[in-house]
Amino acid sequence: MKPTVHDIASAAGVSLATVDRVLNRRPGVSARTRDKVEAAVATLGFVRDVAAANLAKGRVYPLTFILPANDNSFMRELEAAVHDAVARSPSERTDIRILKVPPFDAAALVAVLDALVDEQPAGVAFVAVDAPEVAAAVDRLVEVGIPVVTLVSDLPASRRVHYAGIDNLAAGRTAASLLGRFVGDRRGSLAVLAGSMLVRDHRERLEGFRSVMAADYPHLSLLEVIEGRDDPTLVERRLTDLFRQRGDILGIYSLGAGNRGLVAALGKARFDRRPAVIAHELTGTTRGALNDGLVDAVLNQDAGHEVRSAIRVLKAKADGLPLLAAQERIRIDIFLKDNLP
Repeated sequence: MKPTVHDIASAAGVSLATVDRVLNRRPGVSARTRDKVEAAVATLGFVRDVAAANLAKGRVYPLTFILPANDNSFMRELEAAVHDAVARSPSERTDIRILKVPPFDAAALVAVLDALVDEQPAGVAFVAVDAPEVAAAVDRLVEVGIPVVTLVSDLPASRRVHYAGIDNLAAGRTAASLLGRFVGDRRGSLAVLAGSMLVRDHRERLEGFRSVMAADYPHLSLLEVIEGRDDPTLVERRLTDLFRQRGDILGIYSLGAGNRGLVAALGKARFDRRPAVIAHELTGTTRGALNDGLVDAVLNQDAGHEVRSAIRVLKAKADGLPLLAAQERIRIDIFLKDNLP
């Protein structure tokens, strides 16, 4: 039989209330008594079932998700995944709140993060803007005991406890390998479309993309990055202008959002041979573009997995439990027209 708190109390010669204080790291126990209880725990091989204990106490974890307030299809999917988690709250004992901030706005993000210091949620998850002031705001939360998880785009210079997202350097390298193979030996230019270089995931994807292109496909020239700010209208206009100005574009890598604008521009343009296109995130837009032959491959990350991972990590940190790294790893999925789910 598994040892119980009653066995610990008997072995240590203390009351159940004292055992409870030690196990829950509450004050009011002398160092000598604490040592006796911890020795009994070790001797008996007691493993505390934190989930059962929290369930018995009716503990609820108040969590805050901070998301960009824009029309980005993937961010809408991410928000939908958070709403799914809200629906599961009764069984998962969470109380999840969603806050919105303007996209790519470091000052607005800092203001929201700082306001949470006094509110003391059990944890915070947010899509990071990679700026020193945002990292400092994260550190202020961690200093008062509020764990922080970054979603989709990381902030490694901060004291965040976990990043729930794909390896973006690997994603960029993968995109380069695919695009290089699709283009082949033809010589020409590649267009790169980003949302903003203020977010780390876009910068890392570009870094990985450039490194493989330089090493393996030096005959292809990378044009200056187009920053579309996740605005489909702006993206369509800038790409349409680019297609009119240049006739040597052999491939396009859309490393962020704005794919509705990308697809619209591709649909209206007239090419002797359509450029090969790699995009990110399997949304309604990119799925349709794959089926219509306007996009060749889509690199995808599972928004639901990222949200569930963030919740697991924040609850584990609140309970002082270790993480299961393999469970929290977010994989890169590659979709072609032929393997759409």
